[in-house]
Amino acid sequence: MNIHEYQAKALLKEYGAPVADGIAIFSAEEAAAAAEKLGGPLWVVKSQIHAGGRGKGKFKEEAAGEKGGVRLAFSKEDVSTFAKQMLGATLVTKQTGAAGKQVNRLYIEDGADIDRELYLSLLVDRSCGRVSFVVSTEGGMDIETVAEETPEKIVTVAIDPNAGVTADNAIALCDALGLEGSARDDGMHLFPILYKAFVEKDMSLLEVNPLIVMENQRLRVLDAKVSFDGNALFRHPDVMELRDLTEEDEKEIEASKFDLAYVALDGNIGCMVNGAGLAMATMDIIKLYGAEPANFLDVGGGASVEKVTAAFKIITSDPNVKGILVNIFGGIMRCDVIAQGVLTAVQEVGLKVPLVVRLEGTRVEEGKKLIAESDLNVIPADDLNDAAQKIVAAVKGA
Repeated sequence: MNIHEYQAKALLKEYGAPVADGIAIFSAEEAAAAAEKLGGPLWVVKSQIHAGGRGKGKFKEEAAGEKGGVRLAFSKEDVSTFAKQMLGATLVTKQTGAAGKQVNRLYIEDGADIDRELYLSLLVDRSCGRVSFVVSTEGGMDIETVAEETPEKIVTVAIDPNAGVTADNAIALCDALGLEGSARDDGMHLFPILYKAFVEKDMSLLEVNPLIVMENQRLRVLDAKVSFDGNALFRHPDVMELRDLTEEDEKEIEASKFDLAYVALDGNIGCMVNGAGLAMATMDIIKLYGAEPANFLDVGGGASVEKVTAAFKIITSDPNVKGILVNIFGGIMRCDVIAQGVLTAVQEVGLKVPLVVRLEGTRVEEGKKLIAESDLNVIPADDLNDAAQKIVAAVKGA
């Protein structure tokens, strides 16, 4: 689960991280009061969407101006003007895709005198099985570009979970970032704080880009991106309250109600599969035969008829879906349960696109019999290769 920048900063501030004063607003009428309360003389007006690259993004509407989703305001009037332009407009960044995202809230924040911009993140490093810091002196840039062009400027420091951030770890991070004087003192204090927040709140990512050294040589968290491990959210009702459903795909929200692993994609072949590995293989073979999957959907190993029915409804609710591939290899999952779920869903929502079903494993003959004796116009398949070719041919033929 993702949260907005202002929410991430409020959380980090509770742990003692240095962040600027700021106020979230939801209407243009609130902008003037926010600017007045913060005092100025420099304000930063930031679009709050769940996507990076906001500063370099562009609004679709001409009335929103051409200054991007993060703007410096040198007067209270500028703050109000920018708020009117940005709220309700659609911001397109590298991470939103061409459709962009509507800006429904802004963060008005005190400005800062920046001396240097640094990069810092914490993530679960599966190469060593630990939480690691990833830092670079190249803050404010796409870290992917830095990794590709100047990988020597990225330093990774893995943290022993039994010891936490030690003095040696903090010194290594300060050295990697070139921190001296007051900035170094701040770093020695900040790194353990960020690690503590990461672990205690079950984060999967904490990215500060940039972490700045101000002209007075103090550190400040200028931007913050936080994602949480969805499997641990039951332990954090306070974090759950931060969820912004308007930033999430409606189909993914519906899938979460049934504990389905669903991710919407840009293709036109809907997929219903059991097991993440098989789901990935199914998407790969669809692409191999010249088409694109419309989703990743793993119904899991013990799905009920109700769960399968819900999965099928979610797939058919996507107007981009022109064909559906059901690919089940039943171990724990029974093929007759899948078949009954598909039949139930089709009876409720109808079937307007080609459907290819490949079943194998536990109670496969019972599953095939259920489908064969139904009135469904189902295309049976013997294996994954056969199934992929048939659904691609059916969609292209349609």
